[in-house]
Amino acid sequence: MIYESAQAWRNATHKNILFFGMSGLGKTHVSNMLRANGNWFHYSIDYRIGTRYMGEHIADNAKAEAMKVPFLRDLLMSDSIYIGSNITFQNLEPVSTYLGKPGNPALGGLSYAEYTRRQAQFRQAEIQALLDTPYFIDRAARLYGYPHFICDTGGSICEWVDPHNPNDPVLQALSQSTLMVWIKGSDAHTAELIRRFDRAPKPMSYQPEFLDQVWHSYLAQQNITEDQVNPDAFIRWTYAQALAHRQPRYQAMAENWGITVTADDIAAVQTPADFETLIADTLATG
Repeated sequence: MIYESAQAWRNATHKNILFFGMSGLGKTHVSNMLRANGNWFHYSIDYRIGTRYMGEHIADNAKAEAMKVPFLRDLLMSDSIYIGSNITFQNLEPVSTYLGKPGNPALGGLSYAEYTRRQAQFRQAEIQALLDTPYFIDRAARLYGYPHFICDTGGSICEWVDPHNPNDPVLQALSQSTLMVWIKGSDAHTAELIRRFDRAPKPMSYQPEFLDQVWHSYLAQQNITEDQVNPDAFIRWTYAQALAHRQPRYQAMAENWGITVTADDIAAVQTPADFETLIADTLATG
């Protein structure tokens, strides 16, 4: 780890942190708080994905829908209108909307082939965005003068790495430039995330092998064909399994590449000083 002790962390003139863990446990909340302090550069992996690596896919998808409307098609063909996605730190919906959900097209579903194609695009985009982290650490300090850096990753980071492989290229790059911090949720947090997702199911990205397994299991269990799948029902059914699939992967990442703090600890952080103390205390006891 780049900070071998609590004292090394406290003495560091440049503090570089990477958060990972399930979405909804405070990664972005604390990242925003640190950024608002003025001394921390906030690098959002999801924002980088949407603007740098998926922006063209998202815009082309919107254009394809617009081309189905004769009035809009004529305007697009004459370069009279422009279609793009308005992605911000507070609004990353264009990315999840593009990812979509598989199933009945009458219910807004994508064919499984198209769905997995977009999943593969997202996987490559997220890996590239993660590998851009060292570049943004340098850019934040050199160009903008930020002394500290926080990398806010998406929940799917654990799907694309092998935490048991000491030569994993993504984890090597990240651990050599940041202190990787797992925000670990309790069983109660997991239950609340499942309840929240059930109320408003949103597209997710999955490891290809896991996705293929749950997709075919769902079809067999429901005794239905692909075009009979209710997209929201499928991703609701999959969500709890996805969390269970990810938990040991997060844990291995923390054990082999970083440190662990609890979601309750993160919820108690109100200031940058609170955060720096939490990391120091964790390093001291780890």
